[in-house]
Amino acid sequence: MISILRLGHRIHRDIRVTTHLALTARAFLADNFYYTGQSDSSFENSIEKINQKWGSLFRVRYIPDYKNFLKEIKALKIHLTMYGELLPNKIEEIRNCKNDILIMVGGQKVPPYIYQIADLNISVTTQPISEISSVAIFLNEFFKGKPLTHEFKNSKNKVIPQQKSKKVIKR
Repeated sequence: MISILRLGHRIHRDIRVTTHLALTARAFLADNFYYTGQSDSSFENSIEKINQKWGSLFRVRYIPDYKNFLKEIKALKIHLTMYGELLPNKIEEIRNCKNDILIMVGGQKVPPYIYQIADLNISVTTQPISEISSVAIFLNEFFKGKPLTHEFKNSKNKVIPQQKSKKVIKR
């Protein structure tokens, strides 16, 4: 099971970023999305509506105390940061992990605690990059490109790829 932990959500500042991060995690086959900072039922409901329409058992949950959560969760903790070890050098080790995986990404400045509690600090690039892009790249590499063609079985809609128009079939 792969989960994402978004640190420091701020309702009025981060709603689009957090929503896009969750949508990306969902589309790229993560199982869960946890977030800290401010609780946001509107955000949670919007992701649930996407799940109902487009499929997936993806779950969103607010975490009020991330330090306690990180101490208790039994998972390989991976912090995505431009300062970490390069993803290509560690991806096989990560794929071979038998435990659940928790991907941590920051919103605000990431506290030093995250770097310390992480089992791995991983960089998808050593350049500044958004957490959305980092999660997409990481998950696509982890799943060896599978997210690019995956179809959710419980989807009520199916996109039929077109060159110059939109085509959606209702199931």
